[in-house]
Amino acid sequence: MANETLNEISENVQSGRAPQVKELVQKAVDDGVDIQEILNDGLVSGMSLIGEKFKNNEVYVPEVLIAARAMHAGMDIVKPKLAESGVKAKGTAVVGTVKGDLHDIGKNLVCMMLEGAGFEVVDVGVNVEPDTFVSEIQKNDADIVGMSALLTTTMGAMQTNIEAFKEAGVYDNVKILVGGAPVTQSYADEIGAHGYSDDAASAVDVANNLIAS
Repeated sequence: MANETLNEISENVQSGRAPQVKELVQKAVDDGVDIQEILNDGLVSGMSLIGEKFKNNEVYVPEVLIAARAMHAGMDIVKPKLAESGVKAKGTAVVGTVKGDLHDIGKNLVCMMLEGAGFEVVDVGVNVEPDTFVSEIQKNDADIVGMSALLTTTMGAMQTNIEAFKEAGVYDNVKILVGGAPVTQSYADEIGAHGYSDDAASAVDVANNLIAS
């Protein structure tokens, strides 16, 4: 019975039906299904499948955003329960778009995907100054910092930020993940980032690998 409900949660996340997800998650909680199972086998599995489809160009940004919204409807119920049961987040990720850049769709997708994968996410917004990244990394004892740039003219800010991390002494304590349309793996290597991803779904895989390494 529990499995059936979890499958329904996953399917409704994928089709972006937020009210149904909320209802089903509440039902699962009331039926005593393990919170971790609701999260992993219901919400996260649905979001992962959408992530895979997104990687394969089977769905596009609007579908992913709608699915993420549905996942969040379920997360709102699950999150307090996870805290009560003492389940620890996989890690903390500070994510933002670099100074001079106001694009946020890619960043928002990465935040949603990471949260769905069990990370505690601190979204610091767009046009983020190096000092803000540094203070948020320190304040949240971050494991990962994700930086996005959508313009060739703002890409350089990633290097500036990494220099600031080194100066502030946080570079060695955090894994740096970069992405965005003009960013490449070779640029990531050149500036001293630890990981690069060309889409939001892959960002989760990279983040998981960085945490494990």
